[in-house]
Amino acid sequence: MTLSTSKDTWIETGQGHLLARCWQTPGRDGDADSCAPIVLFHDSLGCVELWRGFPALLAEHTGRTVIAYDRLGFGQSDRRTDRLGVNFIQEEAQRFFPLLREQMGFDRFIAFGHSVGGGMATHCAAMHASCEALITESAQAFVEDRTRAGIMEAQELFREPESRARLQRYHGDKTDWVLDAWIGTWLSPAFADWSLREVLPQVRCPTLVIHGSDDEYGSHLHPELIARSVGGTAQLEILAGTRHVPHREQESLVLRKVSDFLETCCS
Repeated sequence: MTLSTSKDTWIETGQGHLLARCWQTPGRDGDADSCAPIVLFHDSLGCVELWRGFPALLAEHTGRTVIAYDRLGFGQSDRRTDRLGVNFIQEEAQRFFPLLREQMGFDRFIAFGHSVGGGMATHCAAMHASCEALITESAQAFVEDRTRAGIMEAQELFREPESRARLQRYHGDKTDWVLDAWIGTWLSPAFADWSLREVLPQVRCPTLVIHGSDDEYGSHLHPELIARSVGGTAQLEILAGTRHVPHREQESLVLRKVSDFLETCCS
């Protein structure tokens, strides 16, 4: 299989720059004009680098361009000094994704979101008729006690210098802000009523819902709600013995599920 190549682009937002990285496979049709790219939305502590080798493999397996970006305040993107509001998931789709789309020059797209990125991808799919497919992986659809318990456990873990240092390798001096953006937001009483219930019926494109059976941040109620509530067709995949990061824990299986899904619905 031909190895994919990557290219970095900086996206101007008016509040700072976002790092976007694009993977293409030479000799395969990855032109956004003829084949919709896959856009990756990272999790609450994520960034481009933390996707590791998955985007390159996804480009190779699907023959599509894959685009990932660091949200403002994360990874190599510029810092963000304000606190996230309770509507930050919807805001990402309304405010920042259109800038990425415009400056990188694509119209049609496939939205693929991990964890909280799944909610962002869902909002993008609902907002844009040019979204050809939605893929959610370990996405939360509401605030569950299990989700809060997992975050509180992680909060204790990140009090340890070693854990904080590992995260700091990816977020640098933005690490404290990143942790608060996750822990402070999700544990806030103001966020307790958040859910995807209202937006899911607005998703008209085919949807693939991937979730680990042992996900520490959300029970099977999340993928089941997403699959039965979207306005288009849905395929539900619960991966046995898998926790919150299926694309790392079950990389080959996730690549196959995604490739087969896209070949069926977007070929």
